[in-house]
Amino acid sequence: MAYMNQEKKKELAPQIKAVLKKYKVKGSIAIQHHSKLIVNIKSGNIKFPLNGRGYGEVNHVGKLPENCTEAEKFLYELWAAMNGEGSKFSNFDNSDPMTDYFHVGWYCQIKIGDWGKEYQLTA
Repeated sequence: MAYMNQEKKKELAPQIKAVLKKYKVKGSIAIQHHSKLIVNIKSGNIKFPLNGRGYGEVNHVGKLPENCTEAEKFLYELWAAMNGEGSKFSNFDNSDPMTDYFHVGWYCQIKIGDWGKEYQLTA
């Protein structure tokens, strides 16, 4: 069963904040329903493809393509930090979607802007 608590968040926060600082992006870290780690991106100088809206969500980051954009690099590094790469807490995924069985350490979500307050491009 997915589980996220304040102790894990406190352990992962320095890595997440380092990625935010590296890319000059402002954001916050939150926990939802004791199972999901959320990073809310509020502003920065990275142009995200938000399809005409000022907000969006990222629920999964795959492999990094060879000719990737700065936004893709940022999301990839942030996703790795959220999943605990290089910390004492490391996320796992033993899910089997074919049998509708989902077993992860915790869920991750990146929110870019919000419905009430859009992402602010500062470049």
